[in-house]
Amino acid sequence: MTATRGLEGIVAAETKISSIIDDTLTYVGYDIDDLTENATFEEVVYLLWHTRLPNKAELAELTQSLADNAEVPQAIFDQFKTYPLDTVHPMAALRSAISLLGVYDSEADEMSTEANYRKAIRLQAKIATVVTGFSRIRKGLEPIAPKPELGYAANFLYMLHGKEPAPIEIEAFNKALVLHADHELNASTFTARVCVATLSDVYSGITSAIGALKGPLHGGANEQVMKMLSEIGSLDNVENYIQTKLNNKEKIMGFGHRVYRKGDPRAKHLRVMSEKLTKLTGKPELYDMSVKIHDMIVEQKNLPANVDFFSASVYDSLGIEHDLFTPIFAVSRTSGWIAHILEQYANNRLIRPRAEYVGPGMQKYVSIEER
Repeated sequence: MTATRGLEGIVAAETKISSIIDDTLTYVGYDIDDLTENATFEEVVYLLWHTRLPNKAELAELTQSLADNAEVPQAIFDQFKTYPLDTVHPMAALRSAISLLGVYDSEADEMSTEANYRKAIRLQAKIATVVTGFSRIRKGLEPIAPKPELGYAANFLYMLHGKEPAPIEIEAFNKALVLHADHELNASTFTARVCVATLSDVYSGITSAIGALKGPLHGGANEQVMKMLSEIGSLDNVENYIQTKLNNKEKIMGFGHRVYRKGDPRAKHLRVMSEKLTKLTGKPELYDMSVKIHDMIVEQKNLPANVDFFSASVYDSLGIEHDLFTPIFAVSRTSGWIAHILEQYANNRLIRPRAEYVGPGMQKYVSIEER
C-alpha cells in the first residue's frame, strides 16, 4: 500500500449531489451559474436534499417548515452568555451550540429516514438563528426572533442587524448562500460522511463538519482575506504589501484551489456583487484593492481567485463582522452537509481507509530498568 498525501486524486465515494468536472461546478446537474442567477437558497436546499428542484407547493412547504423551526432553545443563548465573549471565536461557539442542540432534540438518536429529515429541517432552520444570536449577545444585545414572512437570506440579515435588509443586500446574500451550499467531497463534507458512516447521529455529523470547516485552509480563508485587506489599508499600499509576501514566498489567502485549474467558477459572481455593494456602502476602494491584488497574483503566480476572495468584501459591505464569515459559510454549507449525510445513510459502508506504515521495523520490549 502506498499513501497519497491529502488523498489527492482519490475517489472515495459516489454521489448524486454535486460535481466538479472540467472546472464546472454543478448541483445535481445544474450549473452553478444557472442556480446563482435564478434560484433562491431554499430551492437549492430542496434540490440538494431531494435531487430535484421543487414545485411551488413543495417550495412553500419547505420555506414554511424552515420558518416554523427557526427558534432555538433559550439554553443555547444562556450558554453563550457564560463564554469569554471577548476572546472566543464564533466558530468555537457554533460548534458547541450545534452539539448542544442535539441534547434538546428528542429525536436526536432516532435513525429512521423520516426522523433524519425532520432533524435536517431543524438544523438548517436553527443554525442561522444561532449565528446571529451569538453575534448580538457578544455585543450586549438580545437575540432577535426570526420573522416567518421573510425568506432565509433576508431573515438572517434581519436577525443580525435588527432591520429588514434592502433588496440588493438580500440578492447578494442569497447568491453567497447558493454558491457555498455544496462543493463535492471537500474536507468538511468528507468529515461529516466519515462521522455518520459509523451510524452516529446527524448532530454529530454536522458538529464534526464545523470542526473541519473552522480551519484557515478551508472555511477560515475568507476571514483571512479580510484581515489582509484591513492590513493593507489603501490602494496605494497594495503593490508593496503583496510583492513583499510574494518575495518571501508567503501564502496569500483566497487564491488557487486544488480541484480547479482554470479558476473557481463561483468567484465571478461574488466579484460582481462586491463591486456593486462597495459602491453602495461608500467603500469602492475595498473592491479596487481586491482587483489589484487579484491582477498581481494572476500575473505573477497564475493563480485566479477562489470563492473566498471576493466573498470577504461582500460580507464586509453587508455589515457583517469579519470573524462571522466562516460561521456564515457553515450556515450555507449545512445544506450540503445534510445532503451528503442523508446520502451516506441511504447506502452506508463504514469509511475505514488504511495507512502506509513508515515507522521502525519490528522491535522488542525492553524493561524500564534497562532503557
